[in-house]
Amino acid sequence: MYNRKKTLVILSPGFPENEADTTCLPPQQVFVRALKAENPELNIIVLSFQYPFFAAKYNWHGVKVMSFGGMGRGKLFRLNTWMKVWRTLSTLNKKYEIVGLLSFWLDECVFVGHYFARTNNIKHRCWMLGQDAKAGNRYARRIKPRGEELIALSDFIVREFNSNYGVKPQNVIPVGIDTSLFDSLFIEKDIDILGAGSLIPLKRFHLFVEAVAILKQRYPNIKTVICGDGPEKDKLLALIKSKHLENNITLAGELQHDDVLKMMQRSRVLFHPSEYEGFGSVCLEALYAGAKVVSFVKPMDADITNWHIVNDMAGVEQTIHSVLDGTDLENDPVLVYDIRDNVRKMKEVFNI
Repeated sequence: MYNRKKTLVILSPGFPENEADTTCLPPQQVFVRALKAENPELNIIVLSFQYPFFAAKYNWHGVKVMSFGGMGRGKLFRLNTWMKVWRTLSTLNKKYEIVGLLSFWLDECVFVGHYFARTNNIKHRCWMLGQDAKAGNRYARRIKPRGEELIALSDFIVREFNSNYGVKPQNVIPVGIDTSLFDSLFIEKDIDILGAGSLIPLKRFHLFVEAVAILKQRYPNIKTVICGDGPEKDKLLALIKSKHLENNITLAGELQHDDVLKMMQRSRVLFHPSEYEGFGSVCLEALYAGAKVVSFVKPMDADITNWHIVNDMAGVEQTIHSVLDGTDLENDPVLVYDIRDNVRKMKEVFNI
């Protein structure tokens, strides 16, 4: 006789391949790890569609992970992955008492989760985490989710999705900070400006380079670092060289999550030039690391301490100038959302 243990199943396009893999979806890692730590009696199973690029079953911080190795392949390969996930969900539904399905991003995970939940009378919720709220999401058009099925990462995502699809997500749960991941020792702030994220066109790191070029006129020895990797790397290197900023900007590449946090604690400013952002976890992490944040996108309606929203490059220059000149001296850690509070909100959504 099967033990009908209460189980929450998480559907995700990717998940770390082992506990040492801290570069894969750090905010989701922090959430799942905290969810398990705060609820050790809850059986949590993650079904990962595309990454890791192999099929396996393994334990991750006490959470069972089942990867399907879809590898991002399309058409028949993707359909085959969906069928495997569906069969696995059917098996899990017989073995356990599934208290809910939680899908990360409104994409293929929601497509499978929505219809499996409806077929089997299980609660399903989708955590919308960014670009999935944009217009043109074919999965949103296909399943036409109700507001109660959607959890938005920010107030910005609520407005964006409601504007594009006429449906208002009923819950808002932002990313949260695990304060235990930060070094408690004093770290000298020897980096003037930090950037962190994937080097893709959406993140607009060319504006980071432009900002440094402008600020160098006043601060010749300005020291900046960009953490991350991606297809825009060569373009950024060429731009840095063309503006003679080789001694001012370091491309650090993709770093382990704890190394990025240490880099934040060394930084005075995090400049996040992205043109679109659901709620950048790097911004919240930087605030807790004692850095100021400068960005173009305002995720929440309420103002956040030490987070400066600007409209143009003149605003970027003026704001960072005030920090580097020492007129903005507040460097205490700012904890906006504790991951434990976010876990409790998610538990309320699923009544667990």
